[in-house]
Amino acid sequence: MSQGKAVIFCAPSGAGKTTIVQQLVKRIPELRFSISATTRSKRNYEEHGKDYYFLTKDQFDQKLEEDELFEWQEVYTGTFYGTLKSEVEKIWDQGFHVIFDIDVVGGVNLKKRLGDRALAIFVNAESVEVLRERLTNRNTETPESLEKRIGKAVEEMAYAPKFDYELVNRVLADAVDEAENLVKDFIK
Repeated sequence: MSQGKAVIFCAPSGAGKTTIVQQLVKRIPELRFSISATTRSKRNYEEHGKDYYFLTKDQFDQKLEEDELFEWQEVYTGTFYGTLKSEVEKIWDQGFHVIFDIDVVGGVNLKKRLGDRALAIFVNAESVEVLRERLTNRNTETPESLEKRIGKAVEEMAYAPKFDYELVNRVLADAVDEAENLVKDFIK
């Protein structure tokens, strides 16, 4: 196995994690994004193999059966996410460090598995009210799915102490700068 490191970003929906990760990939040339596998439906703006590997439940189960996942989680009832071993190994074999944008349970499991080779950062919003506002402004949620995400967010916030660092995203530009400094210090 190569000497690559792993940077794990987790957060409740609406905390800004995905935007921060996208900025870090642009700013830090040594990083490559690990594309997760999921059984959820593709959103209009998403691409298979770029945003996620969109799998059927049967395909996901087969990957599990064949031990092809580093970690996996049923994030919402009937909706599974996981990290493909082949994806991570490909990035490390190319001489890069891998950056993850995954759910909190997956992040905790990856950190346990990778130990000191991984930096786990929990991105948080200032409050549940701020998360609700951000999710509402996205216009991607129904009232029911919004409440489901908020309920999940409250549960996920309790995981913050299990991470190496908690990054509170008050102002996005500042959060990106802080994340960049943390990651650069870790991978050098």
